[in-house]
Amino acid sequence: MSTRLHTDTADLSRIRRQDPPEPARPAEPRGSAPRHTAPGLLAFIWRESALAQVGLALLAVAVFLAGLAPIELQRRAVGLAVRGADPHPLLGLALLYVLTAAGLGALKLALNLGRGFVGERAVRRLRAAIMADVHAASGPDRGVEIAMVLDEAEPVGSFVGICLSEPLLQAGVLVSTLTYLALLHPLMALVTLAVFSPQIVFVPLMQRAINRRVAARVGLLRRISGGLVERPAALPGPTPAELDRLDGVFRLNMGIFGFKFSMNFLMNLSYHLGIAGILAVGGYAVAAGEAELGTVVAFVSGLAHMNDPWGDLVSWFRDVSVTRTKYGLIARATGGAPALAG
Repeated sequence: MSTRLHTDTADLSRIRRQDPPEPARPAEPRGSAPRHTAPGLLAFIWRESALAQVGLALLAVAVFLAGLAPIELQRRAVGLAVRGADPHPLLGLALLYVLTAAGLGALKLALNLGRGFVGERAVRRLRAAIMADVHAASGPDRGVEIAMVLDEAEPVGSFVGICLSEPLLQAGVLVSTLTYLALLHPLMALVTLAVFSPQIVFVPLMQRAINRRVAARVGLLRRISGGLVERPAALPGPTPAELDRLDGVFRLNMGIFGFKFSMNFLMNLSYHLGIAGILAVGGYAVAAGEAELGTVVAFVSGLAHMNDPWGDLVSWFRDVSVTRTKYGLIARATGGAPALAG
């Protein structure tokens, strides 16, 4: 399977290394009013871009439905070529394939541009809200806090652009492709489904193990950074405690690499086992006259078509928790839900 699924674990780690420590909440004076509680990330997204989310969702539906057309055209073209039929319909199918691919690309372009616009608009408005809050506040550490919070606005705002359309698109690709393949040949569809079944078990387990190590590494890196700021300038070199923390970061990084690359190995192995199963079952069905060669080609293409969406869907679920944490940081720093400008 494509290594795309968790190759951006390193990107996640890079982002998390930039995560600022959670600001301490000041004690509430006796008799004071309770601090305002910020609504959740979903409420913020809906308040910021409800209408845009509907439009992006409709575009996502159009993309995953249109994505089935190239697979069907491939199947028909291979069937015509094998039967040695009149080449004119084959040329017509080839032209139709090009037009379909161009239309699908145009839909994806519109979806990506729409996501980018919605996400960047949310980033701009979120940063403007934070800056307004900063101008109304004061404190010796405010400048450092704001620099960190402004950096956190980027991933939160960007997530707004994909929060609904991404899972809808990727789940739609998986379900529609699998349904199409099941209508062609149920037994080969079961083989295709079997490719993803083990991953439903081992991918979440291994990803949680990676996340625990990433969180532990962030804690160590923050302690290292804090120690460098607070340590006396007269010390000649790193202390034993600092060296021990560096060793701890090294061990955690090696653990992350081990899980990440082992996961990629298992997922690639599952994908190629699925291809082998399709070729075996499909080859037998073709030899027995129960299926056409074009059907086998459609299954191989369909499995590849489902490969990346599965990875993207799992990555989206991982990003949800990360973005929720970052939005919570912004909400706490601004004393509640950021008041977005219109």
